Amino acid sequence: MSRVASLVPVTAGLALLLVASTAGAAMPDGPPPPLGYAWTLSPWSLLPLAAAALLYAAGVVRMRRASSMTGAANAWHGPLAFAAGLLALGFALVWPLDTFAAYALSAHVAQHMTLLAWAPPLLLVARPGAVAAHALPRAVSSWLAHVLARVGRFAHAQLGAATLVHVGTMWLWHLPAATSATLASETLHRTMLASVLLAGLWFWSAVLHRLRTRDGGATGALVALVTAMMLMGFLGALLTFSPRLLYPAYTDRALLAGLDALRDQQLAGLLMWVPSGLPYLVVGMCLVIALLRTVQRDASDRPAA
Repeated sequence: MSRVASLVPVTAGLALLLVASTAGAAMPDGPPPPLGYAWTLSPWSLLPLAAAALLYAAGVVRMRRASSMTGAANAWHGPLAFAAGLLALGFALVWPLDTFAAYALSAHVAQHMTLLAWAPPLLLVARPGAVAAHALPRAVSSWLAHVLARVGRFAHAQLGAATLVHVGTMWLWHLPAATSATLASETLHRTMLASVLLAGLWFWSAVLHRLRTRDGGATGALVALVTAMMLMGFLGALLTFSPRLLYPAYTDRALLAGLDALRDQQLAGLLMWVPSGLPYLVVGMCLVIALLRTVQRDASDRPAA
């Protein structure tokens, strides 16, 4: 089984458990709490995070014990990436964005971009499925490998559909009507967060899979990245330079937080436009390097004339 194949379902299951526990977005009765009190504490969000951390840590320990016996070198980039991914999920779902997203469009956008652009690639780079398998009984690990491999193969093969869902999810939930609906419905709010995170996991799993292969798929992944980054940047620029409020549902909420609604909308656009594009840019540069290496390798393999 490909190491990447088991990543999408494992992290997707974690995503569903985490999002199912997030607080609703009903109209707040007063101003937002201080930063130190802006927690969304629920066992349904904290327990999956803790379980994922413990399972991954146990897998890392067992892998390192095996590598010390064989003399293999220990790598820390995987655990560091996984820790950063869990931290990003906690930042979006536990503290403080989930609380402040009910008051400020900028926090709402930051929460979405964290779930869509930052947390998924960090988690996927860490290979959580392959690592956690070392902490599970062999029978359970073999059964999961069979199931997850089939799901992974399907997810990796559908780059076009993953890109369409990735971009479509981002645009759909940032339509003013959709945003207003999610602020009024706790169930829809949870559905929104789940779809954003799962769309991010699907897209980044398909892109990163092509970065690790040598079959020429890096070109398609680069096109998908550029497409997603351009459309996201266009929406961010629209929010930044719009001379009027596009989200009336946040007008009264911003006042409760002591914010100017138009400036908050401009900040939301900048967050979507600039920092959210960094993961796409970094992975795109890696794809360009992979393409250049492929061209160089093909040129060196050709016989001299």
